[in-house]
Amino acid sequence: MQGSSLSFPSVMASRWTLPGSQIVSPAAERLRHILGEDDSTPTPTLFTEMDTLQHEGGELEWKESARWVKFEEKVEEGGERWSKPHVSTLTLHSLFELRTCLQTGSILLDLEGYSLPQIVDEIVDRQIADGLIPPDLKEKISFVLLRKHRHQTKKPIHRSLADIGKSSNAPSNRSPQVNLSHSPSSASGIHRSTEDLRSRQSSSLSRLHHAQSRSMNDISDTPSTDQLKNKFMKKIPRDAEASNVLVGEVDFLDKPFVSFVRLAQATTLGGLTEVPVPTRFLFILLGPHGKTKSYNEIGRAIATLMVDDLFSDVAYKARDREDLIAGVDEFLDEVIVLPPGEWDPKIRIEPPKKVPSAEMRKSVLNLNELGQMNGSAGGAAGGEDEEFPAPHELGEELKFTGRLGGGLWLDIKRKAPWICSDIYDGIHIQSISAVLFIYLGCITNAITFGGLLGDATDNYQGVMESFLGTALAGTVFCCFGGQPLIILSSTGPILIFEKLLYEFSKSNGVDYMELRLWIGLHSCFQCFLLVITDASYIIKYMTRFTEEGFSSLISFIFISDAIKKMVGTWKYYPINRGFKPDYITAYKCECIAPDQASALGLNVSAPLADDNMTLLFNLTDLDWSQLSKKECVKYGGMLVGNSCKYVPDLALMSFILFFGTYSMTVSLKKFKFSRYFPTKLRSLVSDFAIIISILLFCGLDCLMELDTPKLHVPTQIKPTRSDRGWLMVPFGKNPWWWYVASFVPALLVTILIFMDQQISAVIVNRKENKLKKGCGYHLDLFWVGILMAVCSFMGLPWYVAATVISIAHIDSLKMESESSAPGEQPQFLGVREQRLTGILVFVLTGLSVFLAPVLKYIPMPVLYGVFLYMGVASLSGIQFWERIKLYLMPPKHQPDFSFLRHVPLRRVHLFTLVQIICLAVLWILKSTFLAIIFPVMILGLMVVRKLLDLMFSQHDLAWLDDILPDKDKKKKEDDNKKKKKEKKGAEPESDEEPTSSAPPPVKIPMEAIEPVHVNPPTQNQTSD
Repeated sequence: MQGSSLSFPSVMASRWTLPGSQIVSPAAERLRHILGEDDSTPTPTLFTEMDTLQHEGGELEWKESARWVKFEEKVEEGGERWSKPHVSTLTLHSLFELRTCLQTGSILLDLEGYSLPQIVDEIVDRQIADGLIPPDLKEKISFVLLRKHRHQTKKPIHRSLADIGKSSNAPSNRSPQVNLSHSPSSASGIHRSTEDLRSRQSSSLSRLHHAQSRSMNDISDTPSTDQLKNKFMKKIPRDAEASNVLVGEVDFLDKPFVSFVRLAQATTLGGLTEVPVPTRFLFILLGPHGKTKSYNEIGRAIATLMVDDLFSDVAYKARDREDLIAGVDEFLDEVIVLPPGEWDPKIRIEPPKKVPSAEMRKSVLNLNELGQMNGSAGGAAGGEDEEFPAPHELGEELKFTGRLGGGLWLDIKRKAPWICSDIYDGIHIQSISAVLFIYLGCITNAITFGGLLGDATDNYQGVMESFLGTALAGTVFCCFGGQPLIILSSTGPILIFEKLLYEFSKSNGVDYMELRLWIGLHSCFQCFLLVITDASYIIKYMTRFTEEGFSSLISFIFISDAIKKMVGTWKYYPINRGFKPDYITAYKCECIAPDQASALGLNVSAPLADDNMTLLFNLTDLDWSQLSKKECVKYGGMLVGNSCKYVPDLALMSFILFFGTYSMTVSLKKFKFSRYFPTKLRSLVSDFAIIISILLFCGLDCLMELDTPKLHVPTQIKPTRSDRGWLMVPFGKNPWWWYVASFVPALLVTILIFMDQQISAVIVNRKENKLKKGCGYHLDLFWVGILMAVCSFMGLPWYVAATVISIAHIDSLKMESESSAPGEQPQFLGVREQRLTGILVFVLTGLSVFLAPVLKYIPMPVLYGVFLYMGVASLSGIQFWERIKLYLMPPKHQPDFSFLRHVPLRRVHLFTLVQIICLAVLWILKSTFLAIIFPVMILGLMVVRKLLDLMFSQHDLAWLDDILPDKDKKKKEDDNKKKKKEKKGAEPESDEEPTSSAPPPVKIPMEAIEPVHVNPPTQNQTSD
C-alpha cells in the first residue's frame, strides 16, 4: 500500500495548474456535474462510527474506537469514557493511502442489502469476482466480519456462567469456526482462530449460502435495549443515517482487503451501530499484521471525509469509483498542512464557535473556479478578497407602492396568514420568563414616568393614568399591530412636550386637557396621511449610523437613569459617617412634652391630634418618655438628642440590592455556556435568570427587615385629580381658533412619534434577528395614530415604541437549536414570534391595581437593577459600542472584526469619533428644554451621514456603515456600464479576426513556457 501511495503526489501534481490558469481539472469537472444536478432532497446528516478488530476473552470482536457527528470523539485509553469533541487531525499520508484504497479496492454503489450477512456475502463475492482475493478466503473473511460489536455504551464484556454453558453444551448450534474461536487452548485470539479456520476448511464450505452465513453471524438482527435507550440519540438529527468503518488486521491475508459500500436504502443492521440509526455506507479495511497504526489512520481519514458536508454529498451522488476519488481530490485541495516541528500532534483542537458552511465550496465549484490550491476555493481567503460586504437590506416592507394605502394593504396581507400561529407559538415555557421580565420593566417604567408626568402637569396625568394607558395601548397594539414584539411605552421627549404644553396652557389661560385633546386628534390625522402615502419609505435612508446613534442614546438613558435613582438614595438615606461606637453611651433620643420644650426655648409645632377635648385633656397624663417616635410627633412632642436623626444604612443596602440584581442576572444569563449541569437545566436557568435574581434579592430584603424604598402601586381605579373624569370634552373651554392652531404643535408630535416608532421598528426587524413572519411599518404607525386619539379622549399619556424594552423582549424570546452535534455550538434559529407574551404583559399591567398587596414587597433598587441590565444588554451587538472599546485596546489585542480587515484603523477611529460627537450633542439636547426638538435632531443624523460621503470612500462606508440607496443604485449602474463597454470592446476584435481559433489569453503564458526544441506532443497530451 505504501509503495502505491508514493507515486500519488506525482498524480496530484499533474492536476494542479499554475496561478492565473483557468484550466479545470478532470476531477473538479466531475464534481461540478455531480453537485450541479437538480435534487430537491437534502443530504441526510451522517453519523460515523469506527470499529477496530480486537481479541477479548478468547473471542474476536469489533470494538468501537471513535465516532463522528460533526467532530471526532475517541474512546480514551482507559476505555471508560469518551474524549471531548475535537477537530480531526489527519496525516497527509493517510489521505494518500485512502485514495489508493478507493482506487484498488471494490466499490459497490446502490447495493440492495437488508441484513449484514447478505451484505457481507455480496462484498466477498465481488472481491472474488474482481480477482482481489482467492475463493478459499471467503469463509474466513465472512467469519471475521460477522463478529459481535461492543460499543462504548456497554461495559467490558465478562462472560457469565450461562455464556460458558451455551458455548460448551451446544456446539452443534455454532459453526466449527466459532467453536474453535472459543477453544481454551488458543494462545492468541486472532492467530489461533484464523489458523484453526485455515486447517478446518473443506470443499463443502467453499461456497457459503445465506443460511450458513447466518449461522456464523454473531450480531443481533434487531437493535438491543442499550441501543434504543442511548441518550446520544438526542445529539443526532432525526433523519440521520449511519456510515460504519471497520478496520482490523488478520494473519490470513497477505494484502489489504478494501471495500466501500453504499446501500440503495438505509437499513438498520441490528447491533452494528452504537445507536439505532439506519446504515447507508460501509467501509471495510482488513490487512496483514504489523500496520495497525496505518489502518487506524486510514479509517479515521474516511470517517472524517464522510462527515464533511461536501464529500458526503459526493458519496450520496457518486456514480462510479472516479466520482469518489474526485471527492477525495477536492478535500485534498482544501487541506492545510501544519509543520510537524511547530505543533504537538497530541493536542486536540477545540471545535470553533462558528463553523464555515460548505455552501461556499459548492458555489465556487459552480463558478468554474476549480483546480485552485489550499483553501482558495472556500476558506478564509475567499472572504478576505471581498470588496464589499453583503448589502444591508430592509426588505420589501419599505418599498414604495405608488398607491394610496398600498403599503398598509400589503402589511395586512402579509400578517393575516399568521394570526393563528401568533397565538399558539407563544405557548411555551420560555414565554413565562419573557412575560414576567417585560412586565416588571413596564410597571417600573409606568410608575417612574407617571410620577414625573404628575409633577409636570399638576397631577392631570399621574401614575394611575400611566398604568391604564400602558395597559390599553399595549394590549391593542399587540393584538392588531404589524410587529407584536414591539413594546409601547412613554418616552422622555413626550414628557418634555407635556411639561412645556402645560406651562404654556397655564400661563395663557388655556384649558390644558382640551388643547391636548386637539393636538392628539391632529397628530392622529397626520399619522394617517403618512400611512396612506407610504411615507415610511424614507426609513430606507436610515443606515446603521442613525440606528446605532439612536439606540445607543436610549440605552445610555436607561443606564444613567438607573444610576441616578440609586445616587438619589444616598441623599434621602445618608450613611451615618459621624457614628462612633466608642461614644454609644452618649447617644440618646428623648421625647419631651410641649410645655417642657417651650420652657427650654425649643420651637414646638401644634399637636397633630384631632380637635377632641378628651384627647387634649389626656395629653397631660401621658408618659412622654415611653412614646415612640411617630406617637411623639403625632401628639406635638419634641425629639431631643443626637441620635434622633439616626436611620439604618439603607443607602448601602439599596446599592447591594441594585448591583446584586444586575450582576446575578448577567451571571445567570451566561450560565447557559457553563460546563456544569445538563444542557436543559442550564437553558432553563438562563431563560429565568431575571426572575431568579429578583426573587432572590426580594427574599434578602425581607430577611434583613430594613425599610428600603418599595414599589407603590395605586389601589383604586380613579383619576389622580378629583376634578377630572375619564372622558375629555372636545368643545366649550377654549376659543374655536385653538382647535385649528393646535395643528402646529401636533406636527412636532407627529415627527416625534414617527421617528421614534419607525427607528425602533427597524432595530427590532433587523435581519440578524431572523424574523420569518415579516413586519408592518405602515400598520404599526396606523395603530399608533389611532391610540393617540383614544388616549387623548381619555386623558391618558401618549405611547410609542420603546427601543430598549423591545430589544429586551426580543432577547428573552430567542431560540436555539436543541439537537446539536457534540462540540458544535447551538445555532441561533430566530425569535419566537407571537402576540401572546405582549398581550399578557399589558393585561397584567392593567391588573396591577389588584396585585398591589403583593407588589409592595418588591424593593425599588431591585427594579433599578433590572433597568440597568436592560440598558447594558441592549448595547450588545452594536458595532458602534465595539468600536468605542477599540480605543482602549492595543492593536495586537483587538478582536478580529471584519471591518478591521478592510478599513485602516485610523479611519475606523475617525468614523467612531464622529458618532461620539453626534451622540454627545443628542445627550446635551436631551438634558435641556431643547429636548422637544429631539426628533428633528434624529433627522439631523441622516444629514450628517450624507456628509460622511465626502469624508470616507464608499468601500470604507460599506464596512463601517451601509451604503445609501442612491449610492448603491449608482454603483450598480456603473457596474452595468462597465460590462457593456467590455462587451462592445470585445465585438470589433472578433470581427477583425473571424477565423482566429487562438486559445484563451490565460493559456498563452502556459504555452510560452514550453521549450520549442522538444518532441511534438502526443494526441492525449494535446487533448489535455
